[in-house]
Amino acid sequence: MYSTLEHFLKYVTYDTQSKEDSGVVPSTPGQMVLAKEMERELRERGLKDVTLTPNAYVTVTLPGNAKGKVPAIGFIAHMDTATEASGKDVKARVVKGYDGGDVVLNEALKVVLSPRDFPFMKDYVGQDLVVTDGTTLLGADNKAGMAEIMGAVDWLLEHPEFEHGDVKVAFTPDEEVGELAKGLDIEKFGADFAYTLDGGPIGELCYENFNAAGAVVTIEGRAVHPGTAKGLMLNAIMMGHELLSLFPASETPATTSGYEGFFHCTSFEGTTEKAVLRFIIRDHDAKKFEERKRFVERAVSWLRDKYGAERVRLDLHDQYRNMADKLATRMEVVDLALDAMKELDVKTFIIPMRGGTDGAALSWRGLLTPNLFTGGHNYHGRFEFIPVQVMEKATAMVLKILELSVRRAG
Repeated sequence: MYSTLEHFLKYVTYDTQSKEDSGVVPSTPGQMVLAKEMERELRERGLKDVTLTPNAYVTVTLPGNAKGKVPAIGFIAHMDTATEASGKDVKARVVKGYDGGDVVLNEALKVVLSPRDFPFMKDYVGQDLVVTDGTTLLGADNKAGMAEIMGAVDWLLEHPEFEHGDVKVAFTPDEEVGELAKGLDIEKFGADFAYTLDGGPIGELCYENFNAAGAVVTIEGRAVHPGTAKGLMLNAIMMGHELLSLFPASETPATTSGYEGFFHCTSFEGTTEKAVLRFIIRDHDAKKFEERKRFVERAVSWLRDKYGAERVRLDLHDQYRNMADKLATRMEVVDLALDAMKELDVKTFIIPMRGGTDGAALSWRGLLTPNLFTGGHNYHGRFEFIPVQVMEKATAMVLKILELSVRRAG
């Protein structure tokens, strides 16, 4: 059986970077390649209830052996990596016994991971850090979660005397591009509640997240030769800038934190003839979230009034909701994870997630799913790193949750 680290170093070699607007799930073929490998690994371990769907969802059940009524607990991680940086040809290496100084990721390219830029590196002096070669992301988001879950699976199979209820495991595609486990059959999965291992530093637990919407504004201009354009040209790029000028400069990702919501223009592509602006809209508070969506509608309406309704189109759609609204009635699910960390001497901190996870969507579909730490830092870029000892602690956390669930059921 593999250790958690061995699993991780293996999984990051698979190119599973997802792709926006592909129209298919999985959005990239590499995700199915890894899904088939996960199916093979699970079957190789003698597990019978292994499923791989045509959309690259992998699920398995480890049957419980505890007496009495013990909840079936799910553990979920996504296979895809982010769109911001390449996930191809990841060359991870382990820095043994980190000394607190700079870590040269790529000497030729002068890429250095430094505590001057990332002061929290000092928290891991003496630990072993898995880093990139400075040309790709690492993929700890979320292959660390996959590895930590598989480390727990291996441990359970090696220790049949350990009492636990049914353990439900799922590996999902395309979380980074908004699939949000839509293809996971919750009823068939059969968990009473679940956890995503998709968080950040050690001790992090999230049961609150943003309400989220996306908006696409399409602007039709009118191209005319600039020599004779007066009174005739309608420059779609300039019209897009007019729209952007209506948004509050103090309510962007770069100017907000904690529970503060924001508007974020993620892309602006255009010519004189046509421009397309894409936005994400975020707020923890449901009422403020609705107000933000209405603001976007009013801003677009203003542009329509000025240039003609036929020239400006808005596609506004919800993406996910705040899982706290669902978990508020079942806080024992959160408390179980907190108590597991406490017994492992992990200092916990609860944060409002400024994003979303598969668990947010699953909670609204009826499977309550808080999000737990994996240990990674600097996700989605070439400075990503993760301490080996924290990954091992995350595996221990999975096992402790199972142990406590039996203890409490008894």
